[in-house]
Amino acid sequence: MCLLVLVIVLCGILALYIYWRKINNYWDRQGIPQPSYSLPIVGHLLPLLLLQKNMRQLAVSWYDSYKNSSMIGFYDGTSPALLIRDPELVKTVLQTNFSNFSENSVKVDKNLDPLLAKHPFVMKGEEWLLGRKRLTYAFSSMRLKILSETVRKVCKKFDDYLRKKIEEDQRIEFETKDLSGRFTGEVVANAGIGIEGFCFEDNYNPQSFYEKGKKIFKTTWFQGALQSIMFFLPFLNNYFKIRLIPEDIDHFFRTIVKQVIEKRRDETEKRNDFFQLMVDLEKSEGQKFDEESLAAHALAFFVDGYETSAVTLSFICFDLSVHYDIQEKLRNEIKDVLAKHQGEITYDSLKEMTYLDQVINESQRLNAIGNIMRRMCTNKIQLKGNDGLTCTVEPGTKVVISTHSLQRDPKYWTNPEAFDPDRWNEERKGSINKYCFLPFGEGPRICVGLRMALLQIKAAIATLLMKYRIERNPRTIYPAKISIFGIMATPVDGLWIYLKRL
Repeated sequence: MCLLVLVIVLCGILALYIYWRKINNYWDRQGIPQPSYSLPIVGHLLPLLLLQKNMRQLAVSWYDSYKNSSMIGFYDGTSPALLIRDPELVKTVLQTNFSNFSENSVKVDKNLDPLLAKHPFVMKGEEWLLGRKRLTYAFSSMRLKILSETVRKVCKKFDDYLRKKIEEDQRIEFETKDLSGRFTGEVVANAGIGIEGFCFEDNYNPQSFYEKGKKIFKTTWFQGALQSIMFFLPFLNNYFKIRLIPEDIDHFFRTIVKQVIEKRRDETEKRNDFFQLMVDLEKSEGQKFDEESLAAHALAFFVDGYETSAVTLSFICFDLSVHYDIQEKLRNEIKDVLAKHQGEITYDSLKEMTYLDQVINESQRLNAIGNIMRRMCTNKIQLKGNDGLTCTVEPGTKVVISTHSLQRDPKYWTNPEAFDPDRWNEERKGSINKYCFLPFGEGPRICVGLRMALLQIKAAIATLLMKYRIERNPRTIYPAKISIFGIMATPVDGLWIYLKRL
């Protein structure tokens, strides 16, 4: 009996070994280079499981280790996955052959996160097309002009908040993400839903959109580890059942949307916010949206408008504190432009601030917020790299793009580690390969709210620099050290600056 059990165990081990070897030879059979030390079950992701590295660091290390290869194979658990390094392959995946890679690889369990599951980033098929059509309508140039009026009012609130905090000749310390989150949280509440956001209150307010954002995007090691599992090790989430949006915040958005939309449908007065655009769209389509879809749109507006914009804005403020000459040049442009517009921050005045565009682009290039992009192959295709490598990509294979690496690769950028906004001026920007600069993605799945994000970022910077000097704070080193936790670039211990009234 014991002998039989031993034979069965040995046969089981042998079968597992043969199965693993078959999987582990997948890239070898295609002639695609792969990193060393692939392990059974976890593949190349053991450092991620042990919380030693995040996915950005793994992708960067592979990108840097195979500088002469257009693509690198690796094992995402037991599944083959592909990291592409060639901008032409990036173009193929994101644009030219989009139909073969039409889905993002992030999966959200609709039973755990029903509102987040309807976010355009994770939707697919006809549902995604319909949602994108609606959001494209909402963020057209004409609609952005309407929303910009509400953003301008938030700028006045922001200015009042800073004026109360900073008296004459004072220099006050701020953490840039905290300060930026107050601004973007108020924009989301005012321009998104048309309600007060309570973000410029120092005392805790449970109705504050700033507090809601902090709760969703906690950056503790525990919360960051949970986010990593959800986004990069989804098979584990089948057991852990992690939800990104807490139940109370899900309830909060459903309640707010129900109250606001019922009132809006009966109003004749037009408002300057995203929900007004949704009501107008209902009328044009001739049918009412269900409340869950509207709540999902509101949550998507919040998730995108609050966190990604706040993180981007925080890095820009920090970069300006280090590069004071650039800050002064930018301040002069802002003053000159606003002088022609009666001192008002408007949609048209912000469009004229071209050096501000350059500064934002350069900060986004050096500080890739999402770090990597991931697409899922939906139809079989053969990819051919500029180095002669050829790879047959099967449906279900994840394709990874290291935006951090592409945006700092000396092959595509002169002096890539330097903060140089002039690389984006009229004379030089034509030489930039747009598939090496992907802050909002590219192709049909490019971030539909990118112009709204840039609008609020530009408005916040213009408000700050008109009256305040951003100064270096020794609490944060340059370049900032980035945490391994979380799904976005999160500086360890924050980004600290001083603000001083001019």
